[in-house]
Amino acid sequence: MPTDVVMPQMGESIVEGTIVRWIKKVGEKVDQDEPLFEISTDKVDAEIPSPAAGVLAEIRVKEGETVAVNSVVAVIGQEGDAVQSAARSRQSTVDSQQSAVSIEKSSINNPQSAVHRSAPSPVVRQIAQDHRVDFSQIRGTGAGGRVTKRDILSYVASAPTATAERVRPLAPGDHVEKMSVMRKKIADHMVESRRLAAHVHTAFEVNFARVAAIRESKKADYERAGAKLTFLSFIVKAAVDALAAMPVLNTSIDGENVIYHKEINVGIAVALDWGLIVPVIRHAGGKSLLDLSREVADLASRARAKQLKPEEVAGGTFTVTNQGVSGALFGLPIINQPQVAILGVGSIEKRPVVVGDAIVIKPTAYLTLGFDHRLIDGAVADEFLSRLKAALENWDPANA
Repeated sequence: MPTDVVMPQMGESIVEGTIVRWIKKVGEKVDQDEPLFEISTDKVDAEIPSPAAGVLAEIRVKEGETVAVNSVVAVIGQEGDAVQSAARSRQSTVDSQQSAVSIEKSSINNPQSAVHRSAPSPVVRQIAQDHRVDFSQIRGTGAGGRVTKRDILSYVASAPTATAERVRPLAPGDHVEKMSVMRKKIADHMVESRRLAAHVHTAFEVNFARVAAIRESKKADYERAGAKLTFLSFIVKAAVDALAAMPVLNTSIDGENVIYHKEINVGIAVALDWGLIVPVIRHAGGKSLLDLSREVADLASRARAKQLKPEEVAGGTFTVTNQGVSGALFGLPIINQPQVAILGVGSIEKRPVVVGDAIVIKPTAYLTLGFDHRLIDGAVADEFLSRLKAALENWDPANA
């Protein structure tokens, strides 16, 4: 029997997904649990495995299209089903076109039923609300004059307000590309965070000489234990301990209320070729340096392989972003809503440092804390970074 392939619900709050890429083509063999297609949602990009072994007989949703969860996007059948399915698909298209013509004729004779049938989907209504679009201004191409997602996106793209926002007209050789689903979500979240939070930043210079020495002496032990001991591991551990001592930074703002989170869930920003994702180390407060080292490496690896689950990128209470990995001296990161603080890590490099009355060379880095001034004052933010600095510069070897 043929097996329907549906758009999975990648988390409780996810209502739709976008097909980014079909890994298999119609007619190709596929094994059960073999990656079949790639999707992008509000939370995560992921490769979706086939629910059954057989042949990809039919693809019902094209790349770039967004559909509701549990919608049938493809059919897995046996060899020979692909040809039969293609014939059924062509007949279905003809039937749909004939049905649309019948509905359109009926709409002309019965305007009230046309209004009833042309009610837009929730996704289309949301787009209209976001862009303040009046449906009466749009000619729907769907059945009964229904305004489809393609109709409203075309209208928004061609509206005067859209072209007015361009910095300058397109020049010869310029080309336009749509943002990916992930890129659009990042853009929305960053703009929203800047709108909501009163962003302030403070920076401390930290001497990593002691951490570097301990890391060098323990690195082989960690590798034998299946972990990679990095500078980031020490920073995350120090941040977790500081959050336990200063819980006001492990909070979120809900209107006029402050939510103090029982658990410390640290998000680690991971740069991808196609965007940015923040997997979360849950219950970080009770974990050792070894545990944290394993999780940092595991989450980063699976993020790049598109193997994260939705729950692994949700529920963060504090975020660490390592901007120094690409050589940045320091950065001014944007807070990951609804959190109230984010730690930016600059590049760890050998620099001249004054020790007593002498100038010596030490590995140092700038740690930057971005915080929401609606709740966190400068003195509190500086105390937090002071704790990090003290922990890293005077690291107890017993904790490694």
